[in-house]
Amino acid sequence: MTQWIDACATDAIDEEDLIRFDHAEATYAIYHSPDGQFFATAGKCTHENVHLSDGLVMDYVIECPKHNGQFDYRTGEAKRAPVCINLKTYPVKVEGGRVFIQVA
Repeated sequence: MTQWIDACATDAIDEEDLIRFDHAEATYAIYHSPDGQFFATAGKCTHENVHLSDGLVMDYVIECPKHNGQFDYRTGEAKRAPVCINLKTYPVKVEGGRVFIQVA
């Protein structure tokens, strides 16, 4: 069964930044894009299982802090080696100044 989880306030994330969100033994990354949208992905890099919350956000890309692999956080697509496995993405909605992600 899927459910919407309240992850954070919209003003908790600056544009072109992210925060880490832990829920039910899983880690997620919530992003605030330069055009004001919010996105969510798995919170750990698919290459070395490192938390992406310590990474660098540039436009629509998250760069892993360990080996500088990059993902498009809108689609999860792996964009630069050494990453070659895409990130899982999650649906996001914004209501009442809060960011919700849909998880199974």
